[in-house]
Amino acid sequence: MGKLALAAHRSGCESWSGDAAGLLISYQQVHFNLSVKIFTAPVRFPVPAIRLTACAVCPMHAARRGSQAKKDQHMPASTSAANTLLLGLIGQSIQGSRSPQLHEEEARQLGLRCLYQLHDLPLDTGTAELDTLLTAMQTVGYAGCNITHPFKQTVLACLDSLSDDAAAIGAVNTVQLRDGKHIGHNTDWWGFAQSFQQQWPQARLDKVVQLGAGGAGAAVAHAILTLGAQRLALHDADPARASALAARLNQRFGDGRVVVTDDVAGELASADGLIQATPIGMQGHPGLPLPVEWLHPALWVADVIYFPRETALLKAAKALGCATMNGGGMVVYQAAGAFRLFSGLNPDAQRMARHFASLSDCS
Repeated sequence: MGKLALAAHRSGCESWSGDAAGLLISYQQVHFNLSVKIFTAPVRFPVPAIRLTACAVCPMHAARRGSQAKKDQHMPASTSAANTLLLGLIGQSIQGSRSPQLHEEEARQLGLRCLYQLHDLPLDTGTAELDTLLTAMQTVGYAGCNITHPFKQTVLACLDSLSDDAAAIGAVNTVQLRDGKHIGHNTDWWGFAQSFQQQWPQARLDKVVQLGAGGAGAAVAHAILTLGAQRLALHDADPARASALAARLNQRFGDGRVVVTDDVAGELASADGLIQATPIGMQGHPGLPLPVEWLHPALWVADVIYFPRETALLKAAKALGCATMNGGGMVVYQAAGAFRLFSGLNPDAQRMARHFASLSDCS
């Protein structure tokens, strides 16, 4: 881990140093100028420069550009540096993420200023680099960050502690950076469960097939079993990963509830529903996760992907007459849970859902 030299100017008199690497931030708030420079060997992942240049109570910082300027006109007069949230998302191929809009707008509605940054990393980023990035984020004042594909399990080794849900699921999508600690949570499972219950309160759950046993797959499997699925047939390109997840789930929910399968077509023939929890179909990973011929009209089909909102799988399933659900509801409710952890405030999930619905796939 590189040595960070942090130089700060707060009314002309403070400086710190600590361990971190790979970040350059220029950060201005109400009568507070903070310049952060990390002097270290080059790192393999890009970390964007972060600039927060306006404040709602100081006239000298009143001007903002673009759409943010319009939003700032409606910020409550009480907004100050003390209630500013600096957040981020760590993942790969995440430029289409709607997390910045969801968090920043809900913060604005609650009288906070929020800056939410995307940290788009190479697929082969390792634990040491993730730990370095988390430490740098904490050093410069992040309240926390979200974690998405493919790092929801890789990040576990970087954390000081886990919530009960995160420990049981074996994956993290939310990290609190608090009191010098990295604390892992999982709000994905609750996000999927809330969305599923709202859309399909009477859905049959006798037999469900799931594709994917990674970070998202672990969370939605936990959710569908919590909702009452009697039998879950799990398939993953990595059989060992599927077997490990099945073992954890059976320990928690009862022996025999989860089976690992290579015969997806056979399982689907008599299934009530299909959950798609792989990256296939998302931006940067186009295509179908299985042959369309394996689907039938009696299936409900849920895809955890929300960008695009209608994946190739959902489009094909809808054409066959299947009930379909994309990952939009899941992302809204997991974001609401994460926002609560980051801010200590209770967000309005329905308001966040309306805002999400207003965002087009190309916005």
